[in-house]
Amino acid sequence: MKKLLLLLVAAMLIAGCTSEFYKHPTLFGSNSHVAFSWWGYKNPTSEAAKMSASEGWWGKEIPYVPAK
Repeated sequence: MKKLLLLLVAAMLIAGCTSEFYKHPTLFGSNSHVAFSWWGYKNPTSEAAKMSASEGWWGKEIPYVPAK
């Protein structure tokens, strides 16, 4: 019974994560994004920063609104 409950909880968590995951067309923005994520993250360059900004690797910026 405990295994079944654990399996159901895990399935619900996975289902919740995948519903947001599939809203995006791809995981990586481009092939250069894949290369940076796999190998270049240890030595970032200004060229990688420019590619990141131009290709939108980090998504849309959400402005911070402090609580009142």
